[in-house]
Amino acid sequence: MTAQEHPALARVRPRRPSRLPRFQLDAWGWVMFALVLGVSMVVILLPAVVLWLSVRELSPVEPESAYSFLHYIAVFGDPFVIHVMVNTLSFTIISLIVSFAFGLPAAWLAERTDLPAKPLVYTLMTVGLLLPGFAEAMGWLLLLHPRIGILNRMTMDIFGLTQAPFNIASIVGMGWVQGLSLAPIAFIMTAAVLRAIDPTLEDSASMSGAGFANVIRRITLPLAWPGILAAGIYMFTIGFAAFDVPAVIGWSNKIFTFSTYLLLQLSRDEGLPRYGAVAALSTAVIAIAGLLIWWYSRLQARVHHYQVVTGKGYRPRMIALGPHVWSAWGFLGAYFVLSKLLPLLVIVWASLLPYFRYPSLAAFKTISLRQFENISWDLTFLGIKNTAILMLLTPTVTIIIAIAFSWVVLRSKIPGRAIFDFIAFLPHAVPNIVFGFAMLLFALFVLEHLVPTYGTIWILLIVFVIARLSYATRMINSTLIQIHKDLEEAATMSGAATGPTLARVIIPILAPTLVYAWLWMALLTYRELTLAVLITTRENLTLPVAVWTAWLSGGFGAASALTVILMALMIPLIALYWSVVRRRGLL
Repeated sequence: MTAQEHPALARVRPRRPSRLPRFQLDAWGWVMFALVLGVSMVVILLPAVVLWLSVRELSPVEPESAYSFLHYIAVFGDPFVIHVMVNTLSFTIISLIVSFAFGLPAAWLAERTDLPAKPLVYTLMTVGLLLPGFAEAMGWLLLLHPRIGILNRMTMDIFGLTQAPFNIASIVGMGWVQGLSLAPIAFIMTAAVLRAIDPTLEDSASMSGAGFANVIRRITLPLAWPGILAAGIYMFTIGFAAFDVPAVIGWSNKIFTFSTYLLLQLSRDEGLPRYGAVAALSTAVIAIAGLLIWWYSRLQARVHHYQVVTGKGYRPRMIALGPHVWSAWGFLGAYFVLSKLLPLLVIVWASLLPYFRYPSLAAFKTISLRQFENISWDLTFLGIKNTAILMLLTPTVTIIIAIAFSWVVLRSKIPGRAIFDFIAFLPHAVPNIVFGFAMLLFALFVLEHLVPTYGTIWILLIVFVIARLSYATRMINSTLIQIHKDLEEAATMSGAATGPTLARVIIPILAPTLVYAWLWMALLTYRELTLAVLITTRENLTLPVAVWTAWLSGGFGAASALTVILMALMIPLIALYWSVVRRRGLL
């Protein structure tokens, strides 16, 4: 019907189509965007404070201070710093060699062979990731100390030696212990790669006359190489900034790596802390870590060039071990004994003696609980309370923030939202010890006059949450991507806002992932030492820092007793984690 046919239509003026905004957010959407924006500013500010202080000549509170590169010149012109960095590089490389020597064969046995009881291997490897690195280091130091080490004393007695044959207090010894601690990561990261290799390629090589060793060298390893290299880069960033093992083994023997050197410069017996020098060195390490993470992301982007699994004709085939199954379990058993069982048994032994000594009938007669009586129980209960609070708050707050990040990045239409995904990944690229130092500077020189947080549990909560943000967002992103938008659109068409849609549609689907991530982060928070050691005071002491403090003061027995308490409290937590994970079929 035209305007001429109906006069009423002639009075209706056609409206110009209104321009829709590029993105629309309701009240809940704005709340999440504001949360993401605020957290992003803090994440960026922490490395920025380190960079700012590294070019500040005098103290940050001095208004006359100029900007220059004097700290960089002083640090990298110091032969001792060069020696420390060489130590760190050597320690990290040895750690990688040891971790792959155990983790890669274990992954191959679990994924490419008919090894029986494979779930047990995955269980022990996963649990191995949760055990504190400083506990393993303490055990190995008591085993291979050149003067009192049990294995050294035993070897000297058996062979009539006058000097200890082993010395764990060396770069090689520290790398050995760190490598044992990193082997579960090597296992988990390479197992997924080996699982995806098409066995028909190996079958073709075998049918062409290639032996087992040639098949592994020419087919399996080249195909798995990108994944192995990516795992190596990831573990290199962890080993380079590792604190637990170098602190326990190297500190008392004056063998310093990057992380322990930072703490040494911040807790000097004479003079003021060298904030500027530490900031300059930390900035350089952030740059190195950034390059490594960029390399890692490039490898991940090119991984499709090595994809050999297709939907048609792919048949996973397990290699029959036959009589070699006993050798396989002997290898795996040796790793579990060396990395977990033996060090922990030595710690229990040390906690029951008035002073550490070689096992003997006379030593057994002195067993008592005296070391547990010597513990400063006031500080211990304070550490347990603070640790429990952090275990509850850290994963809860991190998951809330991570959900907001994932929703903004994957569901909103905010321009430039991809930058928030990069910011969420940034804490993964910055070593934990550097983040702890950055938080210390942030609290002392930025927040001090606004919201005093130094010496409170809140400063620990902030840095713990930021450090775990990368892990939480990766977990939630991977699941949220699989949830079709039609579900949310149906809820929106029914009148639900963003908040109710998240609460009633998205979060119930994400629940298994959220439970798994919550428990995992809670356990990591319980054992965390590196992030806490720089910003912990008597008021916000955590249980791992209490162990480290007792060890540093020379109380091997008291530190061992505290470690036994820490491990005893951790057993039911690990049992709860594993029960939930197995019941929900997450592993």
